[in-house]
Amino acid sequence: MLPGIPVSDVDLYTDSARVDPYLIYDELRALGPVVYLSRYDMYALPRYDEVRAALMDWQTFSSAQGVFVDRDVNARLEGITLCSDPPEHTAMRAVLGRPLRADRMREVAPRIETEADRVVERVVSRGRCDVVTELAEYLPMTVVSDLVGLPEQGREKMLEWAAAIWNTQGPADERAAAAGPAVEEFMSFAMNDAVPGKIDPAGWAAQLYEAADRGEIPPDKCPMMMLDYVTPSLDTTILAIANTVALFARNPDQWDLLRDDRSLIPHAINESLRLEPPVAQFSRLLTEDHEIGGVELPAGSRVALLYGSANRDDRHYPEPTRFDITRRPSDHLAFGRGEHVCVGMHLARLEIVSLLERLADRVARFEIFESRPVINNGLRGFDYLDVAFEPADA
Repeated sequence: MLPGIPVSDVDLYTDSARVDPYLIYDELRALGPVVYLSRYDMYALPRYDEVRAALMDWQTFSSAQGVFVDRDVNARLEGITLCSDPPEHTAMRAVLGRPLRADRMREVAPRIETEADRVVERVVSRGRCDVVTELAEYLPMTVVSDLVGLPEQGREKMLEWAAAIWNTQGPADERAAAAGPAVEEFMSFAMNDAVPGKIDPAGWAAQLYEAADRGEIPPDKCPMMMLDYVTPSLDTTILAIANTVALFARNPDQWDLLRDDRSLIPHAINESLRLEPPVAQFSRLLTEDHEIGGVELPAGSRVALLYGSANRDDRHYPEPTRFDITRRPSDHLAFGRGEHVCVGMHLARLEIVSLLERLADRVARFEIFESRPVINNGLRGFDYLDVAFEPADA
């Protein structure tokens, strides 16, 4: 800890902090542009400008030695796409991103839209559902799993595995320890089952091995790169969909605006992600001494980039706690920025747009009856969201 830097002993990983971290974020932003978190021996950037600048400067804020909190976890994950820097990162991302480019979404859009029709028709006609399991999970668990080309055995455990992997993002606490067996199970699946001969040869996973055969990436990277298709394509999208429905249920005036003007859908998605990002932080390691907020942090310092706090910084967003789909916050940080911007964001947007378009046709109002939050070291959102639909033609 350096003189001149405010210190906080807040615990970002209590149950209450995982459910609602926003008062803590307010406190951290008020303390300064950089705060030393004494519990974790790391610095935090809670304000927008500093987080965005760090995301755009991978040379100084390196991902190569991990992006989580715990040192042992970071050491084990070194070299995966998320925990690498150019040029290694660039090569892996180029392979991963080919089927996820914006122009490639035109190929998968008809299938996603057809399935969106099917699931929205089913849940709205019933009048009420758990938005998480019956609506939000549907596209990621059906269409996306097929696109990746995963074998049938193991699919039923994908959500459990992905949640476990996200639980390793925090400190070495009880959640992380409990996640260990599921993480090992997924690694075994990736090494032994999600391999050529057992995966769909036309799927995205097979394309990883084809790229390795061409010498574009090392063959031993392929199993771990499966993480990049499983974890981002499942939990984060599911949580984003449920969060968006909840925000519209609590702000019916904004739902009226969207129903009247469908061009607001992309802005509504950005505003939902700004206000309730499913992933609230990653960390980086400083490669050199670097000045932040008038104080020079030494090389080797681990720095937490608090996206969830930055997205609610009133220095950047007026009335940041208000859900306003006319705000057009395309510069939000929920997808990251720079070299490590979310590789699957175009697919996630396509899924959410497809659902919102169809819900806007059929639903006049959402009413929340009951909800239960996710308690996870890396994720925020709903584990259960019981919602009733008022039909648009009622």
